[in-house]
Amino acid sequence: MHTEGTFSFDSVAEARERYEAVGPAAQTVVREVARAMEFDREEYDERVSSDVVATARDALFASLLEVSVGSREAYEAWAEEFDGEVTEVGSPNVDNVVWHAGPANEAVAATYQNEADAAVATLRRQAFGRLYRPLFEDS
Repeated sequence: MHTEGTFSFDSVAEARERYEAVGPAAQTVVREVARAMEFDREEYDERVSSDVVATARDALFASLLEVSVGSREAYEAWAEEFDGEVTEVGSPNVDNVVWHAGPANEAVAATYQNEADAAVATLRRQAFGRLYRPLFEDS
């Protein structure tokens, strides 16, 4: 078993703080991408809305979530010790699982057979949508 990513939170407040902190980075990324696409000021103002920057912030935050990658046995051992609700997607008949525990005693897991990178990316989107977006919308 190993982990990928850097964001893991002990509290909802810590997750919210980190989410807010990636906002300026997301703005910078959007601005630099628009510059690379040769947007002039008018096109930038027309096409780059607050929703575009918010989407970049969501994607940046999700892409940095810490994800555990391991065998079904390693996942099941972790799940037995986890004191919360786990939502698992995928087939129960495959050998590998990726998982992430959020700060509010909820976790998500996704099974995979061969494509760990794809499973990690999928899980990060699932984790953001299921575990974090509701926390951030409530603030």
